[in-house]
Amino acid sequence: MTLWNETKSIPISRQMVWLAYKKVKANKGSSGVDSISMESFDAKRAKHLYKLWNRMASGSYFPPPVKEVEIPKNDGKIRKLGIPTITDRVAQTVVKEHVEPRLEAIFSPHSYGYRPKKNAHQALTSVRENCWKYDWVIDLDIKGFFDNISHEKLMKAVYKHVPENWICMYIQRWLQMPVQTRAGEIIAKQGKGTPQGGVISPLLANLFLHYAFDKWLEQNASTVKYVRYADDAIIHCKSKAHAERVLTRLQSRMNACELELHPEKTKLVYCRDFKRQGNYKTVKFDFLGYSFQPRTAKSKQTGQLFLGYDCAISISSRKRLADKLEELDIVNMSFKSIVGIAQKLNPYIRGWINYYGKFRGYELSKVFYLLRCRLVRWARKRYKRYRHSLNKAYQWLSRVRKQYPYLFYHWQLGYSN
Repeated sequence: MTLWNETKSIPISRQMVWLAYKKVKANKGSSGVDSISMESFDAKRAKHLYKLWNRMASGSYFPPPVKEVEIPKNDGKIRKLGIPTITDRVAQTVVKEHVEPRLEAIFSPHSYGYRPKKNAHQALTSVRENCWKYDWVIDLDIKGFFDNISHEKLMKAVYKHVPENWICMYIQRWLQMPVQTRAGEIIAKQGKGTPQGGVISPLLANLFLHYAFDKWLEQNASTVKYVRYADDAIIHCKSKAHAERVLTRLQSRMNACELELHPEKTKLVYCRDFKRQGNYKTVKFDFLGYSFQPRTAKSKQTGQLFLGYDCAISISSRKRLADKLEELDIVNMSFKSIVGIAQKLNPYIRGWINYYGKFRGYELSKVFYLLRCRLVRWARKRYKRYRHSLNKAYQWLSRVRKQYPYLFYHWQLGYSN
C-alpha cells in the first residue's frame, strides 16, 4: 500500500486512513445521517477509504452533519448524542491518533476519562483512597458541559499545542458541524458545543478542562486532591470551610470559562465514618455508577465490624440493570432449555460483574435475585409440571445450579442468587 503521495498538500497517508478505519470497525457503532451501516461501508470499503484519503490529503474534506440520537439518563432526562457517519469517524480517528500523544504528555495524572491506559476503576480507586484521608468532598457537576464548550477558548488551547494548520482546520470544521435532528431539521452551531458521540470530542473536552479545571485547580487550590473523569469531578478537602472557599472560587472560574456549575447537583458531602462523627445531612455522593457513603465494614486484623466509608453499585445503576432484565423479557424467551437463556444473558452478566463487581460486588446479588425470579417464571411457563407449584420451580432451578455450576457467569463466581 502506498504510504505517501508527494502531490498532496496535507501529510495524510493511505496507511493512516487504513489504521483509523480498523479502529472504527473494531468499535462498531451505528450509521450516521447517510444511513450507511458498517456492513454497507465494508461492501465498498476501497472506494470509501480512497475517496476520504483523497479529500483529506488535499484539504477538501468537509464533514457532514451529525445525527441526533436521544438516550435516557439516570435521572429520567434525555442525553442527546451526535453520531457522525462512518466515513467521518474514520476521518476524526486519523486526526485523533495523530495529535493525541502530544496532548497526553501534558494531561494531569488525576484525569481518567477517555484516555489511553486510564479507566473508571482507577478513578474510583483514587476517590476511595482520598475519601479515607479527607473529610469533605465537592461533588462537581458542570451543567450541559458538552453543549457549552466555547469554540473560541477551545481553539486557543488547540493552537497552543498543534502548530499544523491542517489539523486546526479540520478540528474547526468538526466543531462547526451542524446537527440533524430526528425530524430532519438541520441546526447550526452558535460558536459553542461539541457533540457527544464524536471520536475526537472526548479528546477536545479533556484539553478544554485541562486548562479550565485541572491546571487552574492545581495552581489555585494546591492542597486539595481531585479526580476527574471527563466532565465528572470529585474534589477532596480537609474541612467544610476549605470546601466552601474552593467551591466559591470554582464557580467564578467556570463562569469565566463560559460554563456553569449545576446548582442542584453540585454539593458538599461529609465522609462520615466511625472516626468522623460530625452531624451533617449530606453524607453520600454518586460517581461513575457507584455510590460513596457510610457502610459497615469488617476489620482485616480483628474481624470486628465498624462503620467505614466506601463505594458500591448505586441505586440508580441497579435500577438500570433491573430495567435491562425487564427489557430482555426472559419470561417469554422461546429457548427450548435454560442453556439458551444462559448463552443469551452471559455477555450482559459478565459486563455487569466486570464493572460493578470491582468494589463490594456482593451488592449485585439483589440484581441476580431478580434474574432468579424471572428464570423461575420462565420455567413455570415452559414446563407444565411447574405451572402450579412455585416451590417445585425454585427447587428445579437449585438442581440445575448444582448440576451445572458454570452455566451462568455469576454462578461460576459464587453469587448467592
